[in-house]
Amino acid sequence: MRCPFCGCEDTQVKDSRPTEENSAIRRRRVCPDCAGRFTTFERVQLRELMVHKRSGRKVVFDRDKLMNSVMVALRKRPIEPDRVERMVSGIVRQLEASGESEIASSVIGELVIDALRGLDPVAYVRFASVYRDFREAADFESVLGEIARDAIPRGENQFNGGEPSEDSSGKSDTKSSSVKVPNAKASGETH
Repeated sequence: MRCPFCGCEDTQVKDSRPTEENSAIRRRRVCPDCAGRFTTFERVQLRELMVHKRSGRKVVFDRDKLMNSVMVALRKRPIEPDRVERMVSGIVRQLEASGESEIASSVIGELVIDALRGLDPVAYVRFASVYRDFREAADFESVLGEIARDAIPRGENQFNGGEPSEDSSGKSDTKSSSVKVPNAKASGETH
C-alpha cells in the first residue's frame, strides 16, 4: 500500500482487526521512510460496478463517494457512525446482489433516499432536495407531507382542519386541533 504522505510503496501493517460486523478489516499502517501512520480498510467486492450517470457517462462505482454524500446529508445530526457505516454497506450489498454490472445513478439515489428516510428525516429531506433537484418551496412541502404521513401511526386521528376530532369513545380530542405556528400572533395571524 502506497504511503499517502511520501508515496513510498513499502508500508508495514502494524495492527489488523475486523470491523463492520466482520465485513471489513481495518489495518493500521506505518511508513518506514517518513514514519507516517494511516488506516486502510479491506472489504469484499463481489463485482466491479459501473454507474450509468444521467449525462450518459459511465464511471466506476465509488463507495467513498457514496459515503461522503450520505455524510453531507447527515452533517450535525445525532446519528452514530456505526449506523451510517451499516447503512452504506447495506446499500452496496444490495447493488452487488442485484446481478447487474451497470447500475443507473437513479437506482443508487433511490436506495439512499429509502435508507435515509428510516434513519433520519432531516437527512432524508436534505438528500432528497439535492437528488431530486428541488426548485421551489412546494417541493419541500410535498416531501415534508410524506414524512408527516409516515409519522402518524395507523388508526390515530389526524388533523382535520382545526375541528376537534372525536375518538372511539365519543370524547373530543383537542390535541389534534391545535397547531403551533412559529412566530404566530395570539389572534391567529401568521403574517
